[in-house]
Amino acid sequence: MSTDSDAAVSNISLESITEGKNARGIPHAKFVEDIESFANSFNPPASPELLIGAYSDLYSKFKAYEQQLSQKRANYEEKLPEIEKSIKLVRHLKKKKDEGESIVTRYNLADTIYAKAEVDCSQGIVNLWLGANVMLEYTYDEALELLTSKESLAKKEFAEVTEDLTFTRNQIITSEVNISRIYNWDVRRKRSNAASN
Repeated sequence: MSTDSDAAVSNISLESITEGKNARGIPHAKFVEDIESFANSFNPPASPELLIGAYSDLYSKFKAYEQQLSQKRANYEEKLPEIEKSIKLVRHLKKKKDEGESIVTRYNLADTIYAKAEVDCSQGIVNLWLGANVMLEYTYDEALELLTSKESLAKKEFAEVTEDLTFTRNQIITSEVNISRIYNWDVRRKRSNAASN
């Protein structure tokens, strides 16, 4: 058995409370200027509860996006300095090779145990961890090329994630404002109906 509220529920879709998406597909929450005309634009007119429910669902989705994007951003904030440090180290090794020198360094054996080692730079070879327990041997030039391409890609993705995070936070605010405005509109409407009766 179908009721009017069932028809109204099926009529409120994501597209009716959003207007477009950003470059990476995150919906843009529609700001509702005139709540009464917005509610009446549905057939049958949407109840305040349905509108609040729709914007609450959208708000929850935005909060989930925000959490994912915050985690991605934290990962890039960790990853970028590591890549930059690796580039700096490979450039230093290459410089020492060109000067015909070796390097004396300390490396970590365990948590608090370090050992001294002399690195022969004349070989012109460095091993890079690529992840997933994979290490490959590269010449200094190949390593620099790989690391700089990874760095530029990571910087680009970091900028996109930061932009998406700002965009998502703005959509969260828009959703919260819409929920509050719809609630207040409903309270005023009920008071006015009670006063006229």
